[in-house]
Amino acid sequence: MKGLIRIGSVRGVAVRAHWTVPLIMLLFAYGLAGRTLPAYAPGRAPVVYAAAGVAGALLLLVSLVVHEAAHALTARRAGIPVRDVTLWALGGMTRMDGPTTARAAFAVAVSGPLASLLLGGAAIAGAAGMQAVLGWRMPVVVLGWLGGMNVLLGVFNLLPAAPLDGGRVLQAVLWWRTRDRERAQRAAGRSGQVIGMVLAVLGWSAFVRGVSDGLWLMVIGVFVAVTAAAQRRWAQLSMAVRGVRVAQAMTSPVVTGPDWLTVDRFLADVAAHTRHSVLALVDFEGRPSGVVQLRRLAAVPSGRQQALRVRDLATPLSQCTLAAPDELLAAVLERLGSGGGLPVLVMDGGRLGGIVTAHDIQRLSQRNPAGREGKTAPPGGGGGSSPGIDA
Repeated sequence: MKGLIRIGSVRGVAVRAHWTVPLIMLLFAYGLAGRTLPAYAPGRAPVVYAAAGVAGALLLLVSLVVHEAAHALTARRAGIPVRDVTLWALGGMTRMDGPTTARAAFAVAVSGPLASLLLGGAAIAGAAGMQAVLGWRMPVVVLGWLGGMNVLLGVFNLLPAAPLDGGRVLQAVLWWRTRDRERAQRAAGRSGQVIGMVLAVLGWSAFVRGVSDGLWLMVIGVFVAVTAAAQRRWAQLSMAVRGVRVAQAMTSPVVTGPDWLTVDRFLADVAAHTRHSVLALVDFEGRPSGVVQLRRLAAVPSGRQQALRVRDLATPLSQCTLAAPDELLAAVLERLGSGGGLPVLVMDGGRLGGIVTAHDIQRLSQRNPAGREGKTAPPGGGGGSSPGIDA
């Protein structure tokens, strides 16, 4: 995800925020200062409402970090490697390896909503206590609003719909009962598609009746439905590549191009003679140096093509997804998000032994009927899962 800013870390886990986070926090602060606070604590100066609104939005941001940190720390205690936490407009995402047991998957999934519910209860209790003892109306309203938002976040995330936490709880339970992770993942995906479309319809109905917040609910519903459909496709793909080694899926030998050529020469001498859209590059000594998308080269203005070299526009090897021939393909696909995505460069003793493209994976999936809807693989815990996402 582009446009990320590091805002800190929690016990060594990097926390990043998308550029949409300040925007959504500003909207929350505006709503709190412009509507909620004047309604429940009237008679204050506008600057007081503005300051309290900003404070409430910042506390909500901290609550979102706590929610995601609960996922990350629970995963670490279960021995699951955690990469980072990302906050964005529709919630947060904790990138981690797939849990190896249903028990671990359940614990990781339920930890976030429980943290939000505990925060919500503490904030509401704090507001009630402050009202009874001190009578400070403004902090009482801010804490009550914060508590309500956290309770709403916790309850909403427990809906049995992937990619929400409740969908992952459902997946963990079905995984425990069926002993088949991909089958459970497909079921959670189907539930997410249904519930997502229901939320979208309800949101649209509310919006056309004049409830502006219905538009937000519709956007969330569409997001849930689309992401759930992607999870179902991932589960089918995981079943199709179960037990397959990278060497069985890769294309070899690999068509490569010299990275020192200028863009105009590369397009004329190399790209014109291949049907590939992405090419692996090699340096002067024949060592792999990265990959380049031909459409990116073609987009360079003709006046600059003689000044730029292909390696200046390529994805360097350090940012590419690398694999060994004997690795399981499912494990490689799981870590695509932390590398450069497809294609996968297959390294064999320091040399480029093969390449795995989207076409290779699609061909393998079509050849293996285990990945098609309606087929069931033998019971077992094999295969991979996508990183956890909370909306």
